[in-house]
Amino acid sequence: SPSTCLWALHTRFGVCACECVHVYSRSQLPAPRNPKIRLYNNEQVLRWEPGSLSNDTRPVVYQVQFTFRWYDTDDIGVNCMNVTKTECNFTPSSLSEGLPLFFNVSLRVRAKAQDLVSPWLTVPWFLYYWNVTVGPPENVWVTPGEGSLIVRFSSPFDIPASKATFQYYVHYWEKAGIQKVEGPFRSNSIVLNGLKPLREYCLQVRAHLIWTHYNISRPGHLSNVSCYETTMDATTRLQQVIVIAVGIFLLLSALAGACFFLVLRYKGLVKYWFHSPPSIPSQIEEYLKDPSQPILEALDKDTSPTDDAWDSVSVISFAEKDREAAPQSTLNPNSGPVCQPVG
Repeated sequence: SPSTCLWALHTRFGVCACECVHVYSRSQLPAPRNPKIRLYNNEQVLRWEPGSLSNDTRPVVYQVQFTFRWYDTDDIGVNCMNVTKTECNFTPSSLSEGLPLFFNVSLRVRAKAQDLVSPWLTVPWFLYYWNVTVGPPENVWVTPGEGSLIVRFSSPFDIPASKATFQYYVHYWEKAGIQKVEGPFRSNSIVLNGLKPLREYCLQVRAHLIWTHYNISRPGHLSNVSCYETTMDATTRLQQVIVIAVGIFLLLSALAGACFFLVLRYKGLVKYWFHSPPSIPSQIEEYLKDPSQPILEALDKDTSPTDDAWDSVSVISFAEKDREAAPQSTLNPNSGPVCQPVG
């Protein structure tokens, strides 16, 4: 026992009472309390709470050891020696460091204050690949395609390929639709085909850690939800072009019909708008600008008698009444045609 029990007799108000007082040995300290081991991805951290020291002000440091069992042999290693913080970080910087991944491991911690030492606080045995919490895949990158989504990501953490592997599942759904699951996949690049073009899809990726020797699977956490819109495929693009062309044709036809109807209905007004105003001949315009110029005389000289237009009219026959009423001279066949100047 880390302490001894001293019985003291007290008399208070005429009542006898016995009290058991725990006094720690001078060679021992109270052990740390409430150990917690965090195994998240490749993170391996042991935390604890310090033991209660009443009036002892001496600095306390901690020592942490790990023990792993391989067949019938127990091996002990020291990771943290004389640390002042109430935690010990085993997180490896490479696969060859850190706690053994494939063996049963137990941790223990004790406190030291100069010449005083506490009992060991032992953490129960655990196996890393059985107890690890697998986080979501990292660096999820999605590229929308023609009715598809190309999903790329990296594994949650590094593992020895000869001992374990990751399998991936993709949870996806059309926005406000039913969720579907695709997998398992061993590749870090996944193509979701058969999606509707120009639709928004949301997805999450989950990694499962598979210990190949025992075929043990540890499902991980889902990645954050991300949503993307697929692009159109060749068929949809052709349909869109046809619809746009037909729409433009119908629009132009409607505009042409409307213009034709307006022209027919407001023909007089349109003719008035587009009729050119009368213009003054250039000679008259010059005369109006300078009446002293002999423009009119030049026009009279330029006008020849042959320019006058004459029409020849011949009387071929008369009606019976007109024949009797006509003068004799008019019916004379020797008389020539009557010519009258026009205008």
